[in-house]
Amino acid sequence: MTWWVYILRCADGTLYTGATNDLDRRLAAHNAGRGAKYTRARRPVALVYREAAADKSAALQREAALKKLARAAKLRLIAGAERG
Repeated sequence: MTWWVYILRCADGTLYTGATNDLDRRLAAHNAGRGAKYTRARRPVALVYREAAADKSAALQREAALKKLARAAKLRLIAGAERG
């Protein structure tokens, strides 16, 4: 089972970071208002970054590290992923 760490861009321009083992289901939940409390009032959300993790522990550790990054650093990470 693959775990994912992801960043969403909310409708108000803010960024949300999370981890899941089913990215499609989690994104649908966020957009349906059943995801995190933070994203409920900031819909719709768009997936702007994702990163595979070896297991749940690795995903949660990476999520915590990404959450500590400044917004500018997150934007650079997203831009780098978009360039491919």
